Amino acid sequence: MTPEALSAALFAIVSDVLASRESADGGERLQLTEADVALERPRNRDHGDWASNIAMKLAKRLGTNPRAFALELVPGIQAIDGVAAVDVAGPGFINITLDTAAAGEIARTIVDAGDAYGHNAVLAGHTINMEFVSANPTGPLHIGHTRWAALGDSIARVLKASGAAVTTEYYINDAGAQMDVFGLSVLHAAKGLPTPEKGYPGPYIQTLAQRVLEVVPDLLDKPDEEAVAIARDLAYEFQLAEIQQSLANFHVHFDVFFSERSLHAPDAVTGKTAIDDAEERLRAQGHVYEADDAVWVRTTDFGDDKDRVLTRGNGIVTYFAADAAYYLSKKDRGFPEKIYLLGADHHGYVGRLKALAAAAGDDPETGLSVLIGQLVNLNGAKLSKRAGNIIELDDLLDWLGADALRYWLARYPADSPLALDGEKLRSRTNDNPVFYVQYAHARTRSVARNAAEAGVTRADFEPALLVHPTETALLGALQEFPRIVAHAAELREPHRVARYLEELAGYYHRWYDATRVLPFGDEAIAPIHGTRLWLNDATGQVVRNGLDLIGVSAPDRM
Repeated sequence: MTPEALSAALFAIVSDVLASRESADGGERLQLTEADVALERPRNRDHGDWASNIAMKLAKRLGTNPRAFALELVPGIQAIDGVAAVDVAGPGFINITLDTAAAGEIARTIVDAGDAYGHNAVLAGHTINMEFVSANPTGPLHIGHTRWAALGDSIARVLKASGAAVTTEYYINDAGAQMDVFGLSVLHAAKGLPTPEKGYPGPYIQTLAQRVLEVVPDLLDKPDEEAVAIARDLAYEFQLAEIQQSLANFHVHFDVFFSERSLHAPDAVTGKTAIDDAEERLRAQGHVYEADDAVWVRTTDFGDDKDRVLTRGNGIVTYFAADAAYYLSKKDRGFPEKIYLLGADHHGYVGRLKALAAAAGDDPETGLSVLIGQLVNLNGAKLSKRAGNIIELDDLLDWLGADALRYWLARYPADSPLALDGEKLRSRTNDNPVFYVQYAHARTRSVARNAAEAGVTRADFEPALLVHPTETALLGALQEFPRIVAHAAELREPHRVARYLEELAGYYHRWYDATRVLPFGDEAIAPIHGTRLWLNDATGQVVRNGLDLIGVSAPDRM
């Protein structure tokens, strides 16, 4: 008996009771959805396996006492196959206890579902563009980008597991004066000159300069303007490739790398840029005006703290103009929902992005979500030898490994400042959550290997035998996984998956210590051994599925 099956049965019972009441009194039919009868786990497991407050939700609308309405539902619930007991508690809570066999069936459900267990459809029909990291291609990724990469990728994974169609996107800030300064910095390094004013320092610039010279040996013989452009474009290509490789090493995948330059490029037919088009579209909707020798968008009409400039009097377009064109590009590419994950220094962007969405004719409350992440620091991390004043992602991966780093970054909400202990991340003890969870998975695989050697298979499955208290607790935790994934997706909070895995690992370790999958000594193989192997393998599957949602591996051995 899965929670989904029990919820569906409860929905049918409530619907039938409501229909009977409505036909008797001729009243208007209440609109009910399965979400209204969602089940919860009682805080105290002595109260049952599942609880519902549906009677309390509907009683006022029905003009009846919630406890009395709950008692109307009890006979139907008692008749559900697999329900052992139903109790109405307090003002109308309905507590449901499953019989042992029905509760144990979840082990078979999980093993049969495999990698799909935990997937759900709460966000089916949602098409989402999710942009995160989007670091400037003028240097290596650092510790700040690391958090956004881990969180963004994990959020995308739980969204997809909950039925959403998600496109992950990296916005490459490859336009503007910063790129020219970057090119000049590389050229200076190639010439052996000091870093230019406000330029990019660090040995990595020297490395880029050497690579550029290898491709264009006569670079220094060219006029400075041409040489800067060559250095800029080649070094940008090399640096972006390095960023992409760092992300791949961190198990972070992007479907799209979107170039800001493309927004400034004239169309081959019309000669207009995407930024020109954005201005025209906003103007057609009545939101653009001229004042003080500049072109403005009246974003204050939509709650922004001030109007925003699109084009200055000298003809130079602003960053906001590119933001507007980029937003409209996402809309034109068929993304009704857009998620931006921005750094702690981007709070000011929230209001302007929401105003921009509204000016574009969208509902910013449903079509736009801006998540602000907080800073992270890591004790013991060393500054980059290449960049000098930052902690590089590549150095962190060499020191800690992708699994530890991703797990720890995923187990905290994005909006909480984060201070990590590097040595704890590296430790192989139960005090390190990633080790604790991964060890649970490795232990399930070890049990499976030992069972195969002992001749224990999953040929027998008698879930009514799973009566030990640690089995009841473990089965209850396994049933929770789809609900945890759905909540993590709806709230954009993958840390819920990590924290769940730690609890599940605890239940598993306690079960492992209290029971046996393998026969003891000369004991004959019995149905309980095969049945417990199902439970063991189901737990391993859930741990594996959960770790995958936060981009962490599930080792077979440790």
